[in-house]
Amino acid sequence: MISLPYLTHYRACAAKQKEREDRIKGVPDTFRTPIIQLGREILAQSVSQIVAQVQAGTLDPKDVLAAYTKKSIQAHAVTNCLTEVMIPEAIEWAVNCNKAGPLAGMPVSLKDTTGVAGFDACIGYSAWVGKPILKDSKLVQLLKDAGAVPFVKTNIPITLLSFESNNDVFGRCTNPHGKNYSPGGSSGGEGALLAYGGSRIGIGTDVAGSVRCPSHYCGTYTVKASMHRFPKTGNGTSIPGQIGVPATYSPMTRTLEDLETFWRAIVIMKPWTYDHSCVPIPWREIDLSASKLRFGVLWDDGVVTPSPACRRALQEVVSALEGEGHEVVPIDPPSPYEALKIGSQLLLADAGQDYILWAFPSSKYSQQFVLSSAPGKIVSRPIRTGEWNDPGMVEAFRMLRVPMFIRKFYAWYLRRIRGDEIYAGLVETFHEKTLVQYYDLIAQREGYREKWFDFIKEENLDFILTVPNALPAVPHDGMKEGFKSCGYTFLFNVLDYSAGVLPVTHVDRNLDNLSDFKPRNMVEAGTYRMYDADAMHGLPVGVQVVGKRLEEEKVIAGMRVVEAALAKKGKQYSLLDVDDPLD
Repeated sequence: MISLPYLTHYRACAAKQKEREDRIKGVPDTFRTPIIQLGREILAQSVSQIVAQVQAGTLDPKDVLAAYTKKSIQAHAVTNCLTEVMIPEAIEWAVNCNKAGPLAGMPVSLKDTTGVAGFDACIGYSAWVGKPILKDSKLVQLLKDAGAVPFVKTNIPITLLSFESNNDVFGRCTNPHGKNYSPGGSSGGEGALLAYGGSRIGIGTDVAGSVRCPSHYCGTYTVKASMHRFPKTGNGTSIPGQIGVPATYSPMTRTLEDLETFWRAIVIMKPWTYDHSCVPIPWREIDLSASKLRFGVLWDDGVVTPSPACRRALQEVVSALEGEGHEVVPIDPPSPYEALKIGSQLLLADAGQDYILWAFPSSKYSQQFVLSSAPGKIVSRPIRTGEWNDPGMVEAFRMLRVPMFIRKFYAWYLRRIRGDEIYAGLVETFHEKTLVQYYDLIAQREGYREKWFDFIKEENLDFILTVPNALPAVPHDGMKEGFKSCGYTFLFNVLDYSAGVLPVTHVDRNLDNLSDFKPRNMVEAGTYRMYDADAMHGLPVGVQVVGKRLEEEKVIAGMRVVEAALAKKGKQYSLLDVDDPLD
């Protein structure tokens, strides 16, 4: 007999999927016809070009919305990237948009967490289906005031702690470059939609790489904001109150030019006048094109060696920069492994109770509640019986439930018998923390940040270069092995640095094969079980450009330097041709 909780879960998922299907079918006919010449011209234009024409009155925002609606529906048919389809409302927003604003008439896609009045932000939890947000988040208010037109929301992983994007409510999102591979997470739907061309600018969030990983996996652009630079109040989350490792909302785009335009537009709107959490830092124009810069290269974080494909992309950037006269030096910074240990403990200090309460059968956990974005409205937050969870999170939460004496014995075995200090150090700290232990971790984090501050100052570095992840896009369900391999992005969340990703190349089966490789630890071994250059041929590969805290404008300028250097060597990245047949 099917249990009542699972039946409730199944019905909620079915209802939400039908609602999405009905909303797509209900899109006006003029928004569903084949893309004509005007639509193709619109899709080929940059954000700044579209905005200028809307401001001048030579382009109708409804035509822009129609073009991106058609392309987003095509993208969804291929990748299952959409969650909420807001087209009828978006038409009204387009008609009445601020045609003088810095984003006049420009459609914007939003990660499912983003709070839009009248629409769910269930982030894959069936328990949150049918609980629409009552008030636009501060970010959405700002976007609308800037003239932007929110039009779709995009797929995510349940719990938001995965480099995949799958859940029972909306289903699995796939990579437009290869249907058997992940688009990344937790902003994977955004990455897939942007790569396909169904949106040009979008919003994601990042707590361990959740905008940078999808950009790396899908071949798009992003700069992760430092905390307090980008509005976030009023949006949904799976981790309310978690600021040990700050999660930040950040733009994702199809091109670097669009990324700068989008970032500038947001800051020009003075987000600190919308959101109490934002610091009042105006936009700073930075041009580094005539500067000779000093880049420090992190070739290996000491936990997982970059795969041949990812190392090749990083080497291409290094060679291009050196060819332009920039100084590029290998660095040996404060241990990235230390950041992984501190950050993982802070992120899961409650042993995952906030994410997946069914894992803890004690009644003291099963009665927890959190406030929704609706003032005074209370909703429960368990994962329901039978609800699917990401394989990596299943492994993580299983480890968190292991009794302490077993954990200590396993860590001893890993260290003394297997000689694996890396994994032993992670295992022995993977447990619920007391308040005193949590405060100690915060102190460790601040001490670690001070080490990096001093290191960058002593080395006189303008930027850090490294891979966004050891691998290109992983195959579906790859997080069972790969969830621990997040150090190259997570490091800069722990530091709260501004960090960007730009696509550089594609996996090449002839150049990127693995040979004579012996894993150094179990994290690395699990990661490399997924690497197959032949199967991954053609997947995008990106590089990470990192600045210090609150240096978003400088990071974008640094990304421009990198892209210009690659272009001079004939190494321009080729975006996915939206008209080409896909796998």
